[in-house]
Amino acid sequence: MMISTIGERIRTVRKSNKPSQVEFANIVGVSQGTLSELEQDKYKPSLDSIIAMKEWFKIDTDWLIFGEDNKEIKSIFNLSIESQELNLLSNFRELNEKDKDEIIQFIKLKITRY
Repeated sequence: MMISTIGERIRTVRKSNKPSQVEFANIVGVSQGTLSELEQDKYKPSLDSIIAMKEWFKIDTDWLIFGEDNKEIKSIFNLSIESQELNLLSNFRELNEKDKDEIIQFIKLKITRY
């Protein structure tokens, strides 16, 4: 999964780590409005914001800035999951508890079949 713009990569970092826009904005030293504009690619983040993301979320700054997709997501986020799994996790976190439980039960059912 190639994440083509820096705004999309910033959004991916925020959603995969699960803080709200306000919490994430405070961490990287910008307002919520500025964060929203960064995620929409209206302008580029400051060096201070990039450094804060690197320090707080342990991301690869080459990936954040240049979008190089030659590394697995596990090296970018310091996790042992691939991009498809990261996308699944991000979407899963958006569900309510009942839907999460339903998905977990479905996965368990699929695993027992194989």
